[in-house]
This record gives sequence, structure tokens and C-alpha cells, in this order.
Amino acid sequence: MTLPGPAPLTQRTDAVVVLTGGPGRVARGIEVLQAQSAQRLLISGVDRKVKPRELAVEVGAPQRLFDCCIDLGFEAVNTRSNADETANWVRRNRYKSVRLITSADHMARARLELEAELGTEVEIVPDAVPRDRSLDKFSREFGKYLLRTGARLIGM
Repeated sequence: MTLPGPAPLTQRTDAVVVLTGGPGRVARGIEVLQAQSAQRLLISGVDRKVKPRELAVEVGAPQRLFDCCIDLGFEAVNTRSNADETANWVRRNRYKSVRLITSADHMARARLELEAELGTEVEIVPDAVPRDRSLDKFSREFGKYLLRTGARLIGM
């Protein structure tokens, strides 16, 4: 299995979603937005205590970008709820394409969950942030992917 890499900034989508949980993800989402490769960004799985101004300072992004173009999602606590939160946001905004940003080793499972929620009506463009991880951690993530694939096949 080859790990995915970043999508080119020249590839436009209606929106971009970042799944929190690893380094470099939010920064990549901001980079995509600033390159005008998408018109809006959802950061899914944000801790309820986080305020937009604090996050803007932490990631070094202009507050105006947060004011105009970034939504914070506070409902998700895991990959499955990231997919639910993202799908609701995509439907509510009637987006037809979304760039999915997460770590390279998490991409397969994140995309599996999001595709299950969105179906084929929305194009999902994977944009993976490289992650230096141990074989043990990669094996665990791959195991989770296999379990979720099996669960989806039997309707769970």
C-alpha cells in the first residue's frame, strides 16, 4: 500500500475540510485557501474551548481569513463523526467537490467514512499531509481501516 501525498494547489475544489488530530493539517488547509484553490474551509473536530482568534494566532493566519472563509466544527470526536460533520456542512452549502486534508496514514479510512456519508454526488480530492510514523502506528491505522471496510460491507 502506497501512502498518498498532497494534491496540487492548481486543483480547485468548492471547499476544503481539515480533520484535526495531527501536525501540519490546519496549516495545509490555510495554504489551500490562501492559494484560492477552494472558497471555504471547515476545520472538523475542533475542541469546544478553542476560539477562532486564538486558532488564527496559533497557525499564523490572518483573522480576516477566519472571519470570511473558515468554519470551525465542534461536533466531531473521531473519524466517523468527522465524516458526519463534514457531510452535513457539504450538503448545507451545496458543494459538489471537497478537498480532504488529513495525515497520509489516516487518509484511506477518512475517505472511506466520508464517501459513505456523501455517496457519489460529491467529488472527494485527497490531500495528505506527510507524517513520519512508526510501523506500529501505521499498522494500527491500517487495522482500523480494514475493520471499518468490513463493517461498511455488512452495513454498519
